[in-house]
Amino acid sequence: MTAALVFVFSAFAPTKTNAQISQILKQMESRYKNLKTLRADIRSEMYNEQLGESDTFQGSLIFLPLKGRNALLRLDWKKPVEESLAVVDKQYVLYRPRLKQGYLGSTEKMKRADSLKGSPVDFLNMSRAQLKTNYSIKYLGAEKLRSGTKTWRLELTPKTAQRYKKADLWIDGSGMPLQMKITERNNDANTILLSGVKKNGRVRRAEFKIILPKSVKIIKS
Repeated sequence: MTAALVFVFSAFAPTKTNAQISQILKQMESRYKNLKTLRADIRSEMYNEQLGESDTFQGSLIFLPLKGRNALLRLDWKKPVEESLAVVDKQYVLYRPRLKQGYLGSTEKMKRADSLKGSPVDFLNMSRAQLKTNYSIKYLGAEKLRSGTKTWRLELTPKTAQRYKKADLWIDGSGMPLQMKITERNNDANTILLSGVKKNGRVRRAEFKIILPKSVKIIKS
């Protein structure tokens, strides 16, 4: 009887899980369609597997979706060092005041703009079809963030070779990705958390413009 029950529940479990995944992705897509602007605080914890140590960075983010999913994005890291990154019309500007350097180029060639890689908005900016096409998706259950916010956790494994082996997403009930963990092939990891999220407030396009001082060395890619 026990074996029979295990077989029955095992048979139904994948269907329930797939239904849960579809519902979460539907919520994410619906949230994106209704999202006009986004402001949030951002925290990044970068873990080095070899050293067994972590570095933590804190800053702020603004996000402005546009038609065709070409979004405007700005990240301003404030601690422990200052660094700003803006993406407009598939072009980026990266400013590193401490080094007196500025990087300009296309987002297609973002070798230096590591600040953008591995952000929850990367996945927010993907359609449901794109997520299903590019990733094998597993539902890992319901979890609470350190803030107490209830979320669903998804594990996304790239179907084609990427610089990372998997991405974990924590998504709230409205379909907003609030936390993401990118695990590299060498098991280094970057966990990014959004907090103080403010949706659909006023965001001016001028806020995405980074003006580089004349003393800054410009490096183009």
